[in-house]
Amino acid sequence: MSLPNGEPGDRPTGVAYEQAVAARSAGGGQATPYDPLKLCVYATVALLAWVFGAWAVLGFAALGFAGYWRARRAGLTRSKCYLRDTRLVLAYLGLIALAAVAAIVLPHVSR
Repeated sequence: MSLPNGEPGDRPTGVAYEQAVAARSAGGGQATPYDPLKLCVYATVALLAWVFGAWAVLGFAALGFAGYWRARRAGLTRSKCYLRDTRLVLAYLGLIALAAVAAIVLPHVSR
């Protein structure tokens, strides 16, 4: 299937594709290769969460919440996060923090 301008109808989308298109148009036609830095960051965060458990999850959730709180107060209402609306992102990070607190506290609560 083709679009009216002759481009394929099932063209790729997403952040990596958009970055490549932006780099190609900014660099005079020369596209720089996509750097999968985010994947390295995700693996590092997963490793820290695995090693430090709920404490790492709580720390990252609190750090993310503080960052989005500050950005929202500065006027950011739409995020590049999948949830888009910063209120939803704050709620999501708050729930993660509460789950981490529960995972830390519940084993120490006597029955």
